[in-house]
Amino acid sequence: MELESRLSRRVKRIKISATKEMPMIAAAVGGCVSLGQGIPSFKTPEHVVDAVARALRDDPGAGKYSLQPGMPELRRAVAELLAAEKGLRADPEREVAITVGGMEALLCAMLTLVGPGDEVIVPEPFYPSHVEQILMAEGTPVFAPLRRADWSLDPDAVEAAVTPRTKAIVISHPHNPTGAVWAERDLRRVAELAIRNKVFVICDDTYDALAYDGASAFSLASLPELRHLLVGVFSFSKRFALTGWRVGFAWAREPLLNQMLKIHDAAAICAPTPAQIAALASLTGPQDTYAAMRAQLEQRRDLICSRLSAMPGMAHVRPGGAFYVMARPGLPQGAVADSRELAIRLIREARVITIPGGAFGPGGEGHVRLSFGGDEAEINEACDRLSAWSAGL
Repeated sequence: MELESRLSRRVKRIKISATKEMPMIAAAVGGCVSLGQGIPSFKTPEHVVDAVARALRDDPGAGKYSLQPGMPELRRAVAELLAAEKGLRADPEREVAITVGGMEALLCAMLTLVGPGDEVIVPEPFYPSHVEQILMAEGTPVFAPLRRADWSLDPDAVEAAVTPRTKAIVISHPHNPTGAVWAERDLRRVAELAIRNKVFVICDDTYDALAYDGASAFSLASLPELRHLLVGVFSFSKRFALTGWRVGFAWAREPLLNQMLKIHDAAAICAPTPAQIAALASLTGPQDTYAAMRAQLEQRRDLICSRLSAMPGMAHVRPGGAFYVMARPGLPQGAVADSRELAIRLIREARVITIPGGAFGPGGEGHVRLSFGGDEAEINEACDRLSAWSAGL
């Protein structure tokens, strides 16, 4: 039996992202230091560990399924967070669902809203999983290029991408992969565009708390006039350093969320209960822990930008948020064919994991994405290796 002909069209349209591929290549090489996948280095805070351990010891329900949309007390805590930070008065019983990371919330939104023939606008460079999920839903991604000089959002490019088939716009802010923090006026123009054209906005706020230099990242979830067209997607992974716990949440108006919960039920039943307990402890426990994490990430941003600036020809735009920077090495003509070859050479020759910029769209070609989620020792070691490698070309 020939397998390829028997696979679904859906699975044949998608691929594993370079973010996952590069570490697998590096594992075979060995001895690599990573500036690749976006993983904050911080361990799970003690108060979170204690809360989960205590629940597993004392609460018989801690290892069982929760309610399908999530633990009621966690949904209430999420609603309080949304009200405090975005002015979004969420009904925790009808408008909030706890998901298996922000990724499952995104997938529930895509599979609910998008089908064959539907177009979804994605600012580009883009987070690859947004595009793969659109393709999984059998939709068509349509790219709206960012302004290349500073990776800022270009509302005119978004408007030019709208057609009668446009179903949704995906907004990731602060932006992965560029780390850009976009101007409120540009985001408001996209919201006006969505309202005028009756287009949904999938608002991916995974990095919403990670803006630097005293700035804050404006969220489209804060606009009351957009909420009838909004799906808000949020994660505990980056802000609360719970990447491996796989817990996030979604907000939408009740009629839409009810449809998304069908996908959630079929795919996951519920988010893992111990992970929900960890998320609740993160929201209700000491918040100075997370303020300290953000301060350290800002320091790491300054460190990696300083190191890149000291490397001849290593062009980059200083990121205002998240923990990524897109770097463009000034290589001799013909030194590499494309960014994927560059990233693989960096693994094999410099023993440094990066993510090829072309994986994020045409605008990322020629770049590599570097994560500064690791600690300062990792960043310095990786930059030492990059500097030595580039000097040897």
